[in-house]
Amino acid sequence: MTKTQAVSFSRTGGPEVFDYVEIDLPSPSAGEVQIRQAAVGLNFIDVYFRNGTYKTPHLPFVTGKEGAGTVTSVGPGVEGFKVGDRVAYASADGAYSAERNVETRHLVHVPEGIELETAAAMMLKGMTAEYLLNRTFKVGPQTVLLFHAAAGGVGLIAGQWAKALGATVIGTAGSQDKIELALTHGYDHVINYKSDSFVDRVRDITGGKGVDVVYDSIGRDTFPQSLDCLKPRGLFASFGQSSGPIENFTLAMLAQRGSLFATRPTLFTYIAARQELIDSAKALFDIVQSNKVRININQTYPLREVGQAHADLETRKTTGTTLLIP
Repeated sequence: MTKTQAVSFSRTGGPEVFDYVEIDLPSPSAGEVQIRQAAVGLNFIDVYFRNGTYKTPHLPFVTGKEGAGTVTSVGPGVEGFKVGDRVAYASADGAYSAERNVETRHLVHVPEGIELETAAAMMLKGMTAEYLLNRTFKVGPQTVLLFHAAAGGVGLIAGQWAKALGATVIGTAGSQDKIELALTHGYDHVINYKSDSFVDRVRDITGGKGVDVVYDSIGRDTFPQSLDCLKPRGLFASFGQSSGPIENFTLAMLAQRGSLFATRPTLFTYIAARQELIDSAKALFDIVQSNKVRININQTYPLREVGQAHADLETRKTTGTTLLIP
């Protein structure tokens, strides 16, 4: 048993509920390794657990899903991982800590040539972009898509990746700085949703046809307008709710707008099988190493200042990826 530093909360609420504490860290159990973390990724799902939108399995709770580090010890029966390995993960609760134990089913090896900080910055967001573009809807040269929050962590990766696939890429953002950032990351058109009707602008850009797919992580503030951007039989992919949950969504809305499809996917379903995790991570590593997608670490905070990081994320002050450094 050793000691390590972590961020936990004992009640749900705003960023003020976080406590920076020392916790006991046991030796890794069967099927686990212990890692020293180089960096932890900040994601909106962390906010959902902290504020109670998503229920935690217990309290107090150490949140966070994504990180990267170096294996320091190995539990009984572990195969495929050894002390000194560079590893990353995107689906293991408890990331907000300096050191931790992780089940190997969540881990992938980080290739040479990719820094651990970069890996921590891209696993959850990058594999989210991967499944959205390759599996939720198969994006290709004929695809016209709309991606909300184009200057966010997933948005900047998805814009570049979709452009590499040959798509016409339309995005939304809330400031001129964010618009310009998105335009340098694969987007052909970026709409200021604060000053313009994105529905009208999408119709103008597409000559009235609409888009094949809308990727929406905003939720309440962009619904039902996102549906109005779609072609008949288009797909609405709602993968987050940063502005609050969608309410009063009826199936009739899909019929009225042209036999639309709708899905509420999560990364954790798409990488639940070990081989799917490995394949998704490989696709991500490959496209980053090809330089078709670059990863932007635009903000870093010490782990103990996670409350400020959450506040900045929720008020949309951040762009690209944010890292917490233990």
